[in-house]
Amino acid sequence: MAGSVLQGEGFSVSFSHREVTAWGGLALFKQMLDSMGFREAAARWGLPEPKSNRGYAPLQLIEQFIVSIWCGACRFAHAETVRMDSTLVRLFGWARAAGHKAIMRLFGRFDMLTNERVQAEAYRWFFGKISALKQVTLDVDSTVITRNGEQEGAARGYNPNRHGRASHHPLLAFVAEARMVANFWLRPGNAHSANNILPFLESTLHHLGDKAVGLLRADSGFFDEAILSALEGKRIPYIIAARLTQPLQRTIYQATGWWALETGLELTELRYHAAGWQSERRLIVVRQSVKRKTAPGKTLSLFADDPDIQGWRYGAFVTTLDLPMVEVWRTYRGRADCENRIKELKADFGLDAFNMRDFWATEAALGFAMLAYNLMSLFRQAVLRSRIQHTLSTLHGLVLAIGGAWHQDTSQHRLMLSVPRKKRAWFAGLWANASAPPFIPGLQNG
Repeated sequence: MAGSVLQGEGFSVSFSHREVTAWGGLALFKQMLDSMGFREAAARWGLPEPKSNRGYAPLQLIEQFIVSIWCGACRFAHAETVRMDSTLVRLFGWARAAGHKAIMRLFGRFDMLTNERVQAEAYRWFFGKISALKQVTLDVDSTVITRNGEQEGAARGYNPNRHGRASHHPLLAFVAEARMVANFWLRPGNAHSANNILPFLESTLHHLGDKAVGLLRADSGFFDEAILSALEGKRIPYIIAARLTQPLQRTIYQATGWWALETGLELTELRYHAAGWQSERRLIVVRQSVKRKTAPGKTLSLFADDPDIQGWRYGAFVTTLDLPMVEVWRTYRGRADCENRIKELKADFGLDAFNMRDFWATEAALGFAMLAYNLMSLFRQAVLRSRIQHTLSTLHGLVLAIGGAWHQDTSQHRLMLSVPRKKRAWFAGLWANASAPPFIPGLQNG
């Protein structure tokens, strides 16, 4: 049957033993990893070894997991796509590819301490490669991941989309300038937004190595005296959204000196001393008319009967910056981009799909999904150098999904790519970028 010809209407189909792949563009990723010394670095991370001598090397399993994500895998079973691609197996130098169960067994050998140690090594190696990045803006956020099975740590908590369902509630930190993840901690679904934020912050600073944090931005879930004091103690400037508590609503109600930036958008600033604070702090208050489309903020519920007050939506931000109030507001608005990062992680990197029964195994898998994201983000900025930051699914059609086959002379070890002649110079330029030390055009240094 293998040698037969299948007849169609105006065409026929036959079979070949030749190794081909639909993912020839991953040769660029491979070249970037090699130029960064990925394998040499990962070999020093202390990945848990298999219990059997016949087990796969943990470095190969991590590499195979990352490659499968780049090929579109959002679940462990999707890793079989890479396993069945003998051309990719040869490209990455694996003797044979593992099944997805072997990858899951690797993550099952992680515990809390192993996760923290390995992830710290991975992040420090990664950010150490971006030498031009000296000072960063750190955006801290949390998200809800709904779970449908019985996973450790899955608990009922705040879940705006699926009320009453069990979930996880991880913490994430992002480097705004480079569009990269700086830290990821999985937490139970009933954890408060600010739960464990102080040790998480210490861990994040360790991950960044010699990078200085020039600004930290966070939403009202992190509006807490302990957090503010810790940041001030470390001399880290911050802008954090304030919770509109009843005392703060009364203060805003009495505020004067509103300055109109434009029709329906006004700002003022004040000194505010909340209960439990050791001293007063600077507060920027913004109000927008409810007539403005998609006006953010909240109404002052204490003054629901006052028509003048209820015509506005309010937001407040505590800050240590000395900038004019409108600049503080505009700077905080840049934090909205981290919401796009979270959406991208869920859509293309399996943030809400790579899960296992064991809590620490799930955190390990998602930790390496973050590494896959960071490497992809570096690829699109340092290799593609496009003004538009395309998502992974878009990159598939632009550069990754290129047909490829090995040269018939096996001694040459040459991957032949199906690239049109007029685009070969473009691809050669990408190859040169992938072969050089990571350089991100336009990266702002402090």
